[in-house]
Amino acid sequence: MRFLFLEPFFGGSHRSFAEGLSRWSRHEIDLLTLPARFWKWRMRGAALHFLRKISSSLGPPLDAYDGLITTDLMSLSDFKAITGPACPPALAYFHESQITYPLAPGERMDFQFGFTDMTTALAADRVLFNSQTHWDAFFSALPDFLNIMPEYRPKWVIDAIRAKSDVLHPGCQFPAERGPLAPFPMDPPLIIWNHRWEFDKDPDSFFDALECLVEQGLSFRVALIGENFQVVPKAFVRGKKRLQERIIQYGYLESREDYLDMLRQGAMVISTAQQENFGISVVEAIRQGCIPLLPNRLAYPEIIPPAFHSDVLYADQADLVQKLASLVRAYPQITETRERLSESMGRFAWKNLIQRYDDELERLQKISL
Repeated sequence: MRFLFLEPFFGGSHRSFAEGLSRWSRHEIDLLTLPARFWKWRMRGAALHFLRKISSSLGPPLDAYDGLITTDLMSLSDFKAITGPACPPALAYFHESQITYPLAPGERMDFQFGFTDMTTALAADRVLFNSQTHWDAFFSALPDFLNIMPEYRPKWVIDAIRAKSDVLHPGCQFPAERGPLAPFPMDPPLIIWNHRWEFDKDPDSFFDALECLVEQGLSFRVALIGENFQVVPKAFVRGKKRLQERIIQYGYLESREDYLDMLRQGAMVISTAQQENFGISVVEAIRQGCIPLLPNRLAYPEIIPPAFHSDVLYADQADLVQKLASLVRAYPQITETRERLSESMGRFAWKNLIQRYDDELERLQKISL
């Protein structure tokens, strides 16, 4: 079968998911994308861009596809309203939701983005969330979000969306069968930051923790390799100045192989995120041998096996600093934990998840029969 994937924000986890699905699926999936910037304008206008792009291209017409795939940063309701009967059955994959997304400092909620998420879910024939954590947060927040309306609140939409939604973790682009891990790198240990350079990942707390290590006289190196889509946050500018020679990489690595090689050199990966519905970057780092230190909240307790929660999930900033200092001192001895955690991430390899995705696509296609 043949499907069209419309991705208005082709970067980070959105890009990884779209490329992985199109590569691993037994079906043919055509990608139509826009660069990963100006997400607010993507939600408002990407549907119109894609409509014109499809109608003016030399590719197949929209009604030649067995199904449509898109993500939460496009207004699927706008797209379907204008295409009408020509639009095939649609699957919406929710990486995030503006109903639950934290606001940047000084930012006020624009309720229209939350309503776009809601109408996209209503317009979809099937809705998939990238974690149970995300699914729970969305349906917990939706009633209060609808209560913002002064009257005529459409509470019926909650059950309507829930009835056609499910949870399916995104696949990760590494082999399902893992070879031997590289030996632990030599001292000093390399601490990895491979998340977006944005406020919701709370880089201030990350750099504060590293400065506590400096005050304790501990040796370490740092690689800051996450994507930065627009303006460099002030926390990174300050961190670069304060850590100076400890930073061996400052900026995104365009080469996938260079990125993976850096992860293999890493001793640990840290997240201080305020918002994380899955965490592909963390899963990738753990798979390559990095020991994680993650908040005991968000999606992290879901992706980390329970046997390791007390070791790698921290309760607050003080707990992060304590656990991080202990790891820096003792990380070469934690080989068994490293091996077992890396092995456990294999369940997120595309090879191990693609059957469920192909089943979803076949289920979607049957809607039109």
